[in-house]
Amino acid sequence: MKHMRWFKLLLVLAFLVACSPRGGGGFSLGGPTPTKPSPIISITHAPDAQAAVRTFLEFWKNEDYASMYQMLTKVSQDTINQDDFTQRYQDTRTNLSLKDLEFKILSTLTNPFTAEVAYHVTFHTFLVGDLQRDMVARLSLENGAWRIQWEDSMIMPELKGGNHLAMDYRIPARGNIYDNQGNAIATQTDVVALGVVPGQIDLKNEGNLVGELSRLTNLTPGTISDLYASAAPDWYVPIGEVTAEEFNRRYNYYTSLGGLAATNYTARYYNGIAPQSVGYVIAIPKEKLDQYQREGYSGNERVGYSGIEKWGEQYLAGKRGGALYVVNQDGQIVTLLASSDPQPADSIYLTLNDDFQRNVQDAISGFRAAAVVIERDTGRVLAIASTPDFDPNFFQPGNPNNIGLTDLLNNPNRPLVNRATQGEYPLGSVFKIITFSAALESGTFTPQSTYDCQYDFNELVSAGGPVLHDWTWDHCQNELQTTGECRTQPSGLLTLPEGLMRSCNPWFWHIGLTLYEQGFKTAVSDMARAFGLGTSTGIDQVEEASGNIGNPQSALDATNEAIGQNPVLVTPLQVARFVAAVGNGGTLYRPQMVQKIVDVNGNTIQSFKPEAVGTLPLKPENLKVLQDAMISVVQNPRGTANYRLRGLNIPTAGKTGTAESGVPGSPHAWYAGYTYANIEGVPDIAVAVIVENQGEGSDWAAPMFKRIVESYFYGKPQSLYWWESSFSVTKTPTPFGGIPTETPKP
Repeated sequence: MKHMRWFKLLLVLAFLVACSPRGGGGFSLGGPTPTKPSPIISITHAPDAQAAVRTFLEFWKNEDYASMYQMLTKVSQDTINQDDFTQRYQDTRTNLSLKDLEFKILSTLTNPFTAEVAYHVTFHTFLVGDLQRDMVARLSLENGAWRIQWEDSMIMPELKGGNHLAMDYRIPARGNIYDNQGNAIATQTDVVALGVVPGQIDLKNEGNLVGELSRLTNLTPGTISDLYASAAPDWYVPIGEVTAEEFNRRYNYYTSLGGLAATNYTARYYNGIAPQSVGYVIAIPKEKLDQYQREGYSGNERVGYSGIEKWGEQYLAGKRGGALYVVNQDGQIVTLLASSDPQPADSIYLTLNDDFQRNVQDAISGFRAAAVVIERDTGRVLAIASTPDFDPNFFQPGNPNNIGLTDLLNNPNRPLVNRATQGEYPLGSVFKIITFSAALESGTFTPQSTYDCQYDFNELVSAGGPVLHDWTWDHCQNELQTTGECRTQPSGLLTLPEGLMRSCNPWFWHIGLTLYEQGFKTAVSDMARAFGLGTSTGIDQVEEASGNIGNPQSALDATNEAIGQNPVLVTPLQVARFVAAVGNGGTLYRPQMVQKIVDVNGNTIQSFKPEAVGTLPLKPENLKVLQDAMISVVQNPRGTANYRLRGLNIPTAGKTGTAESGVPGSPHAWYAGYTYANIEGVPDIAVAVIVENQGEGSDWAAPMFKRIVESYFYGKPQSLYWWESSFSVTKTPTPFGGIPTETPKP
């Protein structure tokens, strides 16, 4: 036994010797303990699972579904393709009427190759308020990065197993639009579409038929007769629409008139005033369907497409309600998640007056024209007209008269364009109001400054420029061609106010050139901008253009600008606004078409007050000189508006304008002015009128101004146009926008 113990001891020693380091000394039982080298340890940290889920949820919040899909595990991507994945989220977003979502990470459990992250999501919806859910994302480590093990319940727990959401929409009736007296302009009601079948007209009753249709539709008898004059006997010819209530008052009589075709339907009905500004509703355009659905629309509604209908959608559409259900793959309801009741729509009251608006529309009917009437001292729009106009009822699918819609959309005269706010035109001599103001404010000219106004303007010739001709020269040339005698003579020596009264072009060319050469290169442009030109008026409630005011780059530019030509472009609304400012003492108001918003119970929930947004940069004494000069345009026998405004007993101030249109011999006719009657209870007004490609402002636009003022103060027009044989009837029938055979007196 003793020998065995020694044997074992020798084996241990032999083992230790064998394991001892080689060289540098051998192993010694009594020597120091050898030191082993420290092992090198490398630690690889797992990726941050919480950060991965946060990134995934941020992608969801930003609707970046493609990036979300790229974060899925290979197995998840094999289970659902990217298009279906995206569609799943989009459908959920739509059915939720999702405005936005918020999320918060709650907790994280991480293992070497898997992880779980709990998170909380708040869904902010348009229809059913906020919904909150707690969910869990499971992750797998693939190629050193966390990937999402996706399933339906990561959208909402209720969607597990292929369930989906469905919204039962509760849609209130659309609100109405009224004039300032509460007369309905646009309303949901029963309507009768009126038309005629020419072959069925009883010739004995034709006058009665046309007369009644004229009364019902506000079209002139001549217009109605023209509509079916060339139609085949069996054609249906659309005439117009009327409420069923109005038609049923004399139903038996109307239906006894041979040739009348009447069809009932229910829709949004427009009474025909200010169609470009009131606007109309259409089915939601395909390209905007997603946007509207996200805001709680079912997608089947008709929405405001232009004008007040578009601006007021938030009021007129009401607040939708809905019931949000979970539905299984068999289409069966699993549960009701949330619901809300709809709230009635509000109604909009405009500043327009129905009767006056119709008179203004009639005043410019038959031309490509626009007219704007605003309260001089508040900026409220009392009438806004653009012709040719159109029947917004054509956009109602149930209206049999909408067979005229194709012709409307293809009409080269562009009746859908609101010329009053979107039309951009050179202003011609009305712009001299601004050049006049710049001349006085520069100090270079005074009211006593004079200029000899002759046929020609030669001041540009020395610099290689052209000889320019006054309007009196043009008149003289026309007279020579027609009568062989020149009756229109140059205006002669004029003070600055007299230059405006006579609208002497050379006077204002001289101002523009002088200011430019004396270093006031942008004086006229700056004054134009201070008068509100070159930018939108801020009306917001209808679509509008900004126009253009540039700085002259040459002496020729400066002379052109001085009389409102290139590059000057303005809208009639801008002109009415600055002319009102001249008349009211210098305040520029933001134009407004909406008077108030009223709820279903008749309570005013929002009213719109006059808003001053600027002041004309004119010294009081200079503004007074300008006002007096504009009065002389009307009152002085030599004033350019005097002849056409004779007989108007309402005191007015104004300015004529004839602007080159780019079509030789077809200038645009302008007139802009204001009243200063100071009648208690009857606010004074400012008016701007343009007639496209028609002739001189004094001959065409000034008479329209006169009729508009008469209609406002007396309730109806008082005098015929020189081209009329009776109201709305020309002396010689002419095509749209044509010139009657009678030639106006100079």
